[in-house]
Amino acid sequence: MLSATETKLLAAGVLGAIGLSLVVYSVILVRRCPLGPLQSLLFGFNLVMSRILWRARVSGPLPLRPDEGAVIVCNHRAPIDPAFVYLTTNRVVHWMVAKEYCLHPALAWFFRTCECIAVGRGGIDTSATKTAIRCARNGGLVGLFPEGRINTTEEVLLPGRPGAAMIALRARVRVVPCYVSGSPYDGTTWGCLFMPAKARLKVGRPIDLSEFFGRENDREVLEHLTRRFLSEIARLAGQPDYQPKLAGRFYKPRLAGR
Repeated sequence: MLSATETKLLAAGVLGAIGLSLVVYSVILVRRCPLGPLQSLLFGFNLVMSRILWRARVSGPLPLRPDEGAVIVCNHRAPIDPAFVYLTTNRVVHWMVAKEYCLHPALAWFFRTCECIAVGRGGIDTSATKTAIRCARNGGLVGLFPEGRINTTEEVLLPGRPGAAMIALRARVRVVPCYVSGSPYDGTTWGCLFMPAKARLKVGRPIDLSEFFGRENDREVLEHLTRRFLSEIARLAGQPDYQPKLAGRFYKPRLAGR
């Protein structure tokens, strides 16, 4: 029978071995991961926050080849929605983010590290669009919210915009629909970082657009595909009969309760 001193030494040795194993395992993961050191650190932080604070669960990994370019479309309920999409892949997702956030003194480093694509809100941002097309065409993942803003209404989706369809057609890649629910949001940018939640993300089947390649300048095609993307997101939300709408240039959503 071990003495009290020997028991303590054994326990310390076991804990030390476990700690060393975790360090070695983390190093192996970082080396195998296609991300940079700072990106890996941020993604690790995201994993901890998503699993512990936001209790996030995903339906499965992105159904894409490791080197396949694609456009990811998702509904938008909170600033941290991209965090849950990152749980489905170990690749960088180049989210298209409003330029004012990417240039913010306190946030610029974060969006630069995440390799986000800065987009101007005033009309069509040709430069950002070309960057997104080039990224997807070269095997990258581009993330967009077709609603264009956070949905604070009681509707499952806001009317959508055709940017995702146009980028996917020009890049000639598939589109992966996703639906997120339970994202924490208190109306502020930072509040969700301190709010517990029970988030869920459903990943849909990739949508093949090959029959529409070469028709990216056809307005009817863009509108048809935008409605299709929204319908697929709604189907993941459990509403297969949802009738999607398109946003006009001056569309503004009606807040819940108004």
